Amino acid sequence: MMQVSNSELLRVFGRIGLLSFGGPAAQISLMQTELVDHHKWLTEDQFLKALSFCMLLPGPEAMQLATYAGWRLRGVPGGLLAGLLFVGPGALVIFALALGYATFGQVPLVQSLFAGIKAAVVVIVFQALFQLTRRALTSWQARGLALAAFVAIFFFAVPFPVIIAAAAVIGLCLAQPMKSPPAHPAPTRPATPFRTALIWALIWAAPIVLVWLLNAQLLLDMALFFSKLAVVTFGGAYAVLAYMTQEIVQSHGWLSTDQMIDSLGLAETTPGPLILVTQFAAFLTGYQAGGPGLAFVAASLTLWVTFAPCFLWIFVAAPYVEALLARPRLKGAFDAISASVAGVILNLAVWFSLHVIFTEITSGRFGPSPILASFSPHDTVLVLIAALLSLGLRWSMAKTLGTMALIAGASQLILAA
Repeated sequence: MMQVSNSELLRVFGRIGLLSFGGPAAQISLMQTELVDHHKWLTEDQFLKALSFCMLLPGPEAMQLATYAGWRLRGVPGGLLAGLLFVGPGALVIFALALGYATFGQVPLVQSLFAGIKAAVVVIVFQALFQLTRRALTSWQARGLALAAFVAIFFFAVPFPVIIAAAAVIGLCLAQPMKSPPAHPAPTRPATPFRTALIWALIWAAPIVLVWLLNAQLLLDMALFFSKLAVVTFGGAYAVLAYMTQEIVQSHGWLSTDQMIDSLGLAETTPGPLILVTQFAAFLTGYQAGGPGLAFVAASLTLWVTFAPCFLWIFVAAPYVEALLARPRLKGAFDAISASVAGVILNLAVWFSLHVIFTEITSGRFGPSPILASFSPHDTVLVLIAALLSLGLRWSMAKTLGTMALIAGASQLILAA
C-alpha cells in the first residue's frame, strides 16, 4: 500500500469534495485527474476496476469510489476521511439551501425562480437518461428490459424494488458462464467481512433504534424509508427518484411533487452526490411537521442512514473487488439492473415533464394522466429554452439552472407589470 499522509489525504480529498459539481461523470473525471494523473496514487487499471465495482453497488458511485480510494491508501480511516470529505461540503450547502427554501419558498418571486429551475430539471433528467442508455442499452435484451421496466412502473405502478429484483433474476438466468473460470486474486489484505459487516450494520441501525426508543414516529418512519432507499439505489439518484417521489408524495404525503422537483433542482447546484436530495426532502418534511429544530434532526438522521450503508458496502467488499468482477453471473445481474434503471429514469423524466407542463395531473387506471385544459404554454417555453441552453449550447448544469431561474423570474415580473 502506498504511504500517503493524513494531511495529503485531507488536502486532496477536501479539494475533490469542494469541487465535485456536475454529477457523477464530472466527479469521477475530477477524481481520475487527482488520484491517477496528478498524484499517481492509483493506476489507471485500479481506478477503472474500482469504478466498475462501485457502479455495481447501491448508492452514489462517485462517493463510494472516493471511499474505496481512501481505503486503498490508508485503510478504514482513509476510507472514512475520503468519503466524509466528499459528502460534507454538499451536505452543509444543502442545510443552508433547505432552510432558505423552507423560509422563503412561498414568496411569489421565489416561486417564479423555481419555475425556471423545474424546467431545467426536466432537461437534466433527460440528459442523464441519454448518458445511461449509451452505456447500458447495448443489446436488444437490454432495450427490452428498459422498456418493460418503464411500462411496469409508469402504467402499472410496480414498486421500484420489485423491478430491480426481477431484473437481477433475469440477468442471472441470461448470463453466459465463462469457458474457463478465472483465478480469483487474493484479497488486498486480510479481512474479517462478518465482523466488519456487523460493526457497520450496528452503526447504521443505532439512530434508528434511538428514535424507536424515543417513540418519535415521524423520525422512525423517515429512518426506515431512507434506509430502504439506500439498499435499492442501483443506477444512482435519478433511478430512485421516481420511487422516492411516489412514496414521499403519494404514500406518506410528506411533500408535494413540486417540492420534490425543487429539491432535485437545488441538489443539482451543490457539490457532492446528487442523493443529497434525500437530505433536502427530509429537512422540508421535518420543517413542515415541527419547525427548524425537527428539520435539522430529520435531515441529519437521513444523512446517516443514507451514507452509513455506503461505508458498509465498501469496507466489507473492497478486498474482493477483482474476484467479484470476475463472476459472470453477478456481472450479468447488474448489467440487467442497469438496463432496467434506464426505463425507471425514463419514467422519472416523463413524470417530471407532465408535472411541469401541466398544472393538473390525475391518477388514472394506467398511470398519471394530465388534464389537457391545464396545459401551461409559459412553462413549456421555459423547458424548450432550458433544452436549447443545455443540449444545444452545451452549457454547464449550474449555468443552465441559474440562467433559467433568472429568465423565469424576469418573465414573471414582465407578465405581472
